[in-house]
Amino acid sequence: MANPEAEMLFECSWEVCNKVGGIHTVISSKAAKVNAAYGANYITVGPYFHGNVAGQFQEEVPPDHVKKVFAALKEKGLVCHYGTWLIGGQPKAILMDIASFWHALNSVKKDLWEWSKVDSLNAPDDYNEPVLWSYATGMLIELLAKEMPNRKIVAQFHEWLSGAGLLYIRHAFPGIGTVFTTHATVLGRALANAEAPLYEMLATLKPEEEAYRHHVESKHLLEKASAQNADCFTTVSGITGMEAEHLLGRKPDILLPNGLDIGKFPVFEEILLKHRLERDRISEFCLAYFFPYYQFDIKNTLYFFTASRYEFRAKGLDLFIEALGILNRKLKEGKSQKTIVAFLWVPSGVRSIRQEIIENKTYFTDLKDFLSEEKEYIEKNALYALIGGRGMGEEQLFSQEFLQESRRKLAKFRKSGIPPVMTHELSDGNDIITRSILNAGLLNREEDRVKVIYYPTYLNGADGLLDLNYYEAMEGCHLGVFPSYYEPWGYTPLEAGALGVPSITTDLSGFGRYFCTDCRQGGYPGIYVVERLGRRYEESLSQLAAFMHKFALLSREERTRNKLEARRVAATVDWEMLVNNYVNAHNLAMKKAAGR
Repeated sequence: MANPEAEMLFECSWEVCNKVGGIHTVISSKAAKVNAAYGANYITVGPYFHGNVAGQFQEEVPPDHVKKVFAALKEKGLVCHYGTWLIGGQPKAILMDIASFWHALNSVKKDLWEWSKVDSLNAPDDYNEPVLWSYATGMLIELLAKEMPNRKIVAQFHEWLSGAGLLYIRHAFPGIGTVFTTHATVLGRALANAEAPLYEMLATLKPEEEAYRHHVESKHLLEKASAQNADCFTTVSGITGMEAEHLLGRKPDILLPNGLDIGKFPVFEEILLKHRLERDRISEFCLAYFFPYYQFDIKNTLYFFTASRYEFRAKGLDLFIEALGILNRKLKEGKSQKTIVAFLWVPSGVRSIRQEIIENKTYFTDLKDFLSEEKEYIEKNALYALIGGRGMGEEQLFSQEFLQESRRKLAKFRKSGIPPVMTHELSDGNDIITRSILNAGLLNREEDRVKVIYYPTYLNGADGLLDLNYYEAMEGCHLGVFPSYYEPWGYTPLEAGALGVPSITTDLSGFGRYFCTDCRQGGYPGIYVVERLGRRYEESLSQLAAFMHKFALLSREERTRNKLEARRVAATVDWEMLVNNYVNAHNLAMKKAAGR
């Protein structure tokens, strides 16, 4: 590991002890390795929300010099909590409660305007709270630095949400080295979600004009000021670095690719066992979902999935759905007996689980329980029939009472029609995902080789349907598909690989470009990369459909080779190696700060 030049590291993020999105995963998964580099001199800083800290944060009595700083901040309306973040490495954390600091909001905005012309006149509500908190983190670090004279200190700030703290430090205590990390630019995400051709526009667009047009000027200008004032500016990937160079006016000094603590994931032998276990649970769900209407060979079925936020174009949901339609046609034309069940785990607004799905599951469970009650009797009859050489027909295995009751229960289970394409009643009657599924000809008819289940709720292990958590659901599948248009890094294919699940990503995702710079892949790449940069939509669509078709026709042995390769690739993105990039960024910031 690289040797840190700083004697103290503060890492500030809105997601310290406050899981909102992927940044929480980044910081928490690398914390043990950062802690190994800095020891007790590593302190994370986040917001304090009473309802969020249970099980995440253990409050402790702060050291005397920290207690003194807390007392000074309390006089200004800031209540600080010191303790341990209960994650790997157990780093120290300071959480700041700003509930009594709102009186300072206009003063904070005034400073940001005078320092860096950050226009927050029309800032949305979700701007004010993190800006007030991050400004307070700057005050905290300044006072702690004064209590530790002559200590070499570096502070890292993640995203625009912590940017006010960086700007405060730069003006109040310029001897502290600062690192700013953007995981996705505000304007880039806004343009992608507005379905603008972001990468084609980069060279010619006017960032400020676009920021005002999309009403993200306050966040964009704060992000830009943070990037330009940091001693070391970093992004998580080359694709985001290219974006930042055009939108924020500065090329990143260092790239900080995201990693995983691979030691927390199962070894390959466990992966195979877990896959069979969770696959069988998914198969049972599919029996309840599809088999009331018609039947297919569940043992000759593959499970594909995507999982993302509800960002239809940015996450490539448009491409995935249309490619599934092409795959369905190809499999039917080839008279394939393979069935693909494609899950879209994309949380959305829902009213309730569809009544027919509840009925299907209820009748299926009744059948299963009935069979379970007779299991010992049936096993005994099977043994007698096998040993006695009398054959194993209905008469040898089942009683007449069992056959009559099972037929009655099966009749209740069967129904006419076709299975729905979504599990829940949606709040939006004009949902674009549902419309796209139907437009692609994915109707869940008996003759369709590709079946679709749009599952618009979080996988928490107790949702009343699959009852699997995110990783369990992923482990039970055969292929993950993440064909994003806008994806600064993209943890999902990396997590899938760590669980031994092959996946498809794109060269517009940070991980896709990191993993496959030239996209020349062998026969069993484990992680396939669809080319989207500089390609027409139709070209990427054709390539994605071809990848999925090829995978659908692989033998079990070939799929296992892909599982092995996916796991191997994921292991190359371990924090054990990637944490050095962070230390190098801190060292560069210290070098620049020392020159002031």
